[in-house]
Formats: sequence, structure tokens, C-alpha cells
Amino acid sequence: MKAGLSELKRTCLRLLMNTSRRNWMVNSLTAAASLAAASTGVVAAPAPMHVGKPRLRLSLAAYSFRDYFKDIDHPRKVEPDPAKKIDLFQFVDYCFDHHCDGAELTAYYFPNPITDEFLLKLKRYAFLKGIAISGSAVGNSFTQIDPKKRQDEIDKVKKWIDHAALLGAPHIRVFAGTADLAPKEEAKKLCIEALREVLPYAASKGVFLGIENHGGIVAEADDLLDIVTKVDHPWLGINLDTGNFHTEDLYGDIARCVPYAVNVQIKVEVRPKAAKENQPADLERVVKILKDANYQGFAALEYEAKLDPYDAIPAFMDRLHTLFA
Repeated sequence: MKAGLSELKRTCLRLLMNTSRRNWMVNSLTAAASLAAASTGVVAAPAPMHVGKPRLRLSLAAYSFRDYFKDIDHPRKVEPDPAKKIDLFQFVDYCFDHHCDGAELTAYYFPNPITDEFLLKLKRYAFLKGIAISGSAVGNSFTQIDPKKRQDEIDKVKKWIDHAALLGAPHIRVFAGTADLAPKEEAKKLCIEALREVLPYAASKGVFLGIENHGGIVAEADDLLDIVTKVDHPWLGINLDTGNFHTEDLYGDIARCVPYAVNVQIKVEVRPKAAKENQPADLERVVKILKDANYQGFAALEYEAKLDPYDAIPAFMDRLHTLFA
């Protein structure tokens, strides 16, 4: 018995020594890479957000029904039949009826003023339906040149971080900002400064921020990845909209961004560079790109095509269910 215990102790010591050597090597290589990057002025890319097998969870973005919400803070493009108007509780019901895992509750459709009582009521309702609040989305611009205006945008995002934390939403989509207020590199610096101010607050509340590839200074993948790389914060990632790159190789750009995605919004149409109008998205290719990159998390259908969402969305939801499986 004693001989057996001695052998076991020796085995454990060997394993500990080997583990220590491996950890020392990994830490040494990491430190060396950091020193090399610092000496050359090159910022190392952040680690990919996902490790392991892909796991896609289907959500639906409230923006898909943008003209149909009773509460709305932007002009309607069409005036819907009053019988088709909904509130956020009915939107959660719709997600339940179509077997979604989550619901993305866009900020534009909350009643004003937003109260804690309302947020808690909505949180309870979604939980009892078995629907996760996959995230929210706020309209903002971090490229305001005027410091007061930029601070207002930062404060707006912080307020929505509070709302998201109370709702139990783990993610907020944010915009980087427009490219017409300052030269692009200056605008990117303003965005980076704003993100560096707001991210510690987001981290303290346990809420991810995802920068969307939404035109402006992040119309192309290089600029989006440059901002994410330079900020390099564990609670920052990309809100990857599969319909927002209008480049020659938009599917290639999607693939480059997936490793840093903390949320995905799937569009049913795309518009490559030089195309005069939208084209049907290759949803099979999009889902394959997500799976090949081991994406794990919510992928929300964000419907923006011309057909009535009540008529079009169910078929797209069924298709995505099949592709995700």
C-alpha cells in the first residue's frame, strides 16, 4: 500500500513540474511577445473571443419590426395597420411563438421615460417565457468633436449599460460614429478615447459592448479591427452585422471579424461594392463562416427587407433553425 502511495506521489510531482514548466513557457512567450510589440510599436491583436466548438443561439432583433412598435423614437417609414402594432411584451411573445432562444430589445422601442419598474416587469415576463434577453442596441456617436456632445454620447451609453444590467442583458450594440465630423484617423482616436472611458463602467456592470460595422469610420473591416485592437479590452468586441459590409469581398470581411464577435446580427440581404441594389444573402455561407470560426453566442435575425415582416420573418426563422442545427 505504502509503495503504491509513494508512486502516486511521484507521479503527481512529475505532473506538477511539467505543468509548471508549460505555464512558465507560456508566460515567458507571452511576455516576450508583449515586449517585442512594445519595442516595434505594433499593437498585438486581442485574443479571439471564442474557443472550442461552435454554438449558435437564435435571437430576433426588435428592429425587425421597427415600424410596428407602439413606442418608437424614430420616424416610421410606413404607417402599419393598428392591429399589427406591438409593444415589447408582445415582441417577447412573438419570439416565444417562433422558438427563439433570445430576444434583442432595441433601445428605440422602450416607453419614455424608462423606469426600473418597467425594466423589471419586462425581465420577469421574458424569464417566465423562457426567452433570454440576448442584448440591446443603442444609437450613439463617439466621433463628436465637441467635448460636451461627445460626453453626452458617453453618458447615454452608460445609462443604457445600467438598463441592460437591470434587464439581465449581457450585451449592448454601440456605434463607433460618423466619418463626416473629422478626418478618419482623428475620428477613430475620438472613438477610442470614448470607448476607453465607458468600458470600465460596462465591465463593472457585467455588460459587453459590441461595436457594429455600421458605416462611418467602421465601414470597412480594417478600421473596425484597428479600433478593437487598439482598445484591447476584455469587455469589448464586435457586433457583427452580416449585411453592413459593402465591399468587394464582404463574406471575407465577415470571416475576418467573427473571431472578435460578441453578437451577430444576420441580414437576409447584402449589397456588394458596385451593386446597384440589394441581393439575397447567402445564409448557408454566412452560417458556415460562423461555425468555421467556432462562434459561440447569439445570432439575431435583423430583418430589413421590403416584404412585411409578419409575412417574411417566419420562413427565415425556420431556415436559420435548420442551418444552426
